[in-house]
Amino acid sequence: MGWEFDLEPFFPHAVRMANTFGHLFRVATWGESHGGGLGVVIDGCPPRLELTEADIQADLDRRRPGQSKIVSPRKEKDKVEILSGTFEGKTLGTPIAMWVKNEDARPEAYSEMATKFRPSHADYTYQAKFGIRNWQGGGRTSARETIGRVAAGAVARKILRERYGVEVLACVQQVQRVTGSVDVETVKLKDIEANIVRCPDAVAAEKMIRLIERVRRAGDTVGGVVIGVARGVPPGWGEPVFDRLEADLAKGMLSLPASKGFDIGSGFAGILLTGTQHNDPFRSKGGKIYTPTNRSGGIQGGISNGQTIYFRVAFKPVATVMVEQETVDVNFKQATLKARGRHDPCVLPRAVPMVEAMTALVLVDHALRHKAQCE
Repeated sequence: MGWEFDLEPFFPHAVRMANTFGHLFRVATWGESHGGGLGVVIDGCPPRLELTEADIQADLDRRRPGQSKIVSPRKEKDKVEILSGTFEGKTLGTPIAMWVKNEDARPEAYSEMATKFRPSHADYTYQAKFGIRNWQGGGRTSARETIGRVAAGAVARKILRERYGVEVLACVQQVQRVTGSVDVETVKLKDIEANIVRCPDAVAAEKMIRLIERVRRAGDTVGGVVIGVARGVPPGWGEPVFDRLEADLAKGMLSLPASKGFDIGSGFAGILLTGTQHNDPFRSKGGKIYTPTNRSGGIQGGISNGQTIYFRVAFKPVATVMVEQETVDVNFKQATLKARGRHDPCVLPRAVPMVEAMTALVLVDHALRHKAQCE
């Protein structure tokens, strides 16, 4: 009997399923926008970390809708509950399951989307891939999926802060053409949280808020840029070639809803410099190597060099606009569609904790990988 080479593989996903992120610190998110709830399972969290719902709730409060006049008015408490993986306020080293209940879902607002594809949404692509989709608020493609990421990111950030002395922050730098001044070496959380748009430049923040309000009144949306920052990362985190630290950061950021671009350090602006202008010279002080400039963004050869890691993530204007647009229905007939429901006119203020979460997840995973291989 000859060998059969056309059989289906016994394990169709060899390593990680599509909804799982990370290697040693792994997270799997679940749930849909208008389902019963959303959550995450963390596998690989070290034991004996002090952890309660209060450690997670603060970041979920920064992510939730209804928190200001420039975000979605959907009213959700997003109160997190830890279901497993802790005992007497400490992690056990076993899987940590957390969830948030949906309380203000209004699926009826999306009934027209059951037969029509929203422009620039994932309605058509999900239908083309799976032959079925949850049209209620986009289901799994909704930014509400990031509840699980932010909850897991809060755990990761606590590990980074307490065990490695690493600080993770993000803030809004730009909304359309309005750009704020951000010093990645000195920016503080209190300055970021001082206004509803989460830009530490107070003057630019006021202009951004007025712009978002104006665009919202017109039934339209607007995009911009979020800066991610990680300070205190020691040299040595990251892997050569395919799992470079910046490559994993890029994957994490570009997996976020509405993200369209990523650059790190000098980024695309670096092409305007020569090599001698762009290079970060090495210096030594007190037995430590550092660079007085940081055009590399804290990473060289895919491995952290001890300097501040900083990068930018571009987010497109939210695809849901309150203006009638041309589209196609499920029968491939031309149609028009005007969105209903509650939506963000600009994703950036709520994207800040999402960027922080994905940064923390990437860094804690690489911290554990480094410890496993090199310490």
